[in-house]
Amino acid sequence: MVFFVYRSFYEGPLGKLVRHFPDATVLDWFRRVWDGAGAGDAYEWIERELGADVYGLNTIFETGLPAPESMRELRELLEKHLYVEQELRVDEHSVRVLTDDDEVDLAYFFVDDALVASEPDRWAYLLHEGWELPETLRTASADQVFIPPVPVEALISTPQGGEGVTYAVVLTFYASIDSIGYCPPKSFPGVRLPQLAEALRATDVRLGEWPRELLHLRALVAPDESEIRPALERCNRWPSFEEEIPETYGAHPQAHETALRLLEGFEPSSGRDPDRTLIRQGEHMAQMSIHMDDVFGYRQWFFFDDVWAAAHPDLTTSLMHYGVHWDPRCPRSHGDAEDCP
Repeated sequence: MVFFVYRSFYEGPLGKLVRHFPDATVLDWFRRVWDGAGAGDAYEWIERELGADVYGLNTIFETGLPAPESMRELRELLEKHLYVEQELRVDEHSVRVLTDDDEVDLAYFFVDDALVASEPDRWAYLLHEGWELPETLRTASADQVFIPPVPVEALISTPQGGEGVTYAVVLTFYASIDSIGYCPPKSFPGVRLPQLAEALRATDVRLGEWPRELLHLRALVAPDESEIRPALERCNRWPSFEEEIPETYGAHPQAHETALRLLEGFEPSSGRDPDRTLIRQGEHMAQMSIHMDDVFGYRQWFFFDDVWAAAHPDLTTSLMHYGVHWDPRCPRSHGDAEDCP
């Protein structure tokens, strides 16, 4: 089986599109579709076959050249004729592309099931379909501890007697290009998800230390709340995550008072629709796909603790890699694209 994944902010609440094809290898998929895709309008054919306007992919089917006989020939054809703004990577089991449309970064992947089976910790999140992550906690051994695969900045000091850790992966961006990996994963050590709301209230934040999404989440936690879902629902009506508001830093009571006052004047703009936002919270995992505008659509926010991560190690590891780099096969965590072989 061959999988196709299109990582794109245009692709609804998931921010990605996943398709399955019965071909045994990536080369088999290209050979099977080569003549049909090139016989007419390749742009329209890709939309029908893959379900999306995959930026630049049509160019490889417009050459008039015969289909490749080997993966080496496919690599040479792609290097010469595929329109790519940034990076192209080809190996025996995958084609991986980073490009952009002058607005946002876009990445797409063709990968066979043999590579997926050998690297589940790299592909599990990319191939996960449906916006909801699983809440069920599979039984883990007593000594099973989740170790993050990438450097994770701690946003608070470990509270006395605190246990576990909660991670935040916020897939967001402000600038157009460099929109993948803009906000690497963060952590709250000594705190599991059921204690996160309390930990946020107890923390003072100085200017510039936190991502603005997490800063505003903290300010929107009410004094008596034990879960973060109500604060996520308020974030859904927060005016703008691009602006710094000094009054939302410092002691929580002042920050919360300011945040509530700002919520009163919220008026959606740029096609933003809070009713389209999706929010879910379990005991050890919470997530939100927040609708931000009518062009780029959604941003995905994930919060999960070490209990959930240990129960879903491949999915968690893959998600964390997804949060820092476009290429799931990159052996480095925060390197530029050229750092990866």
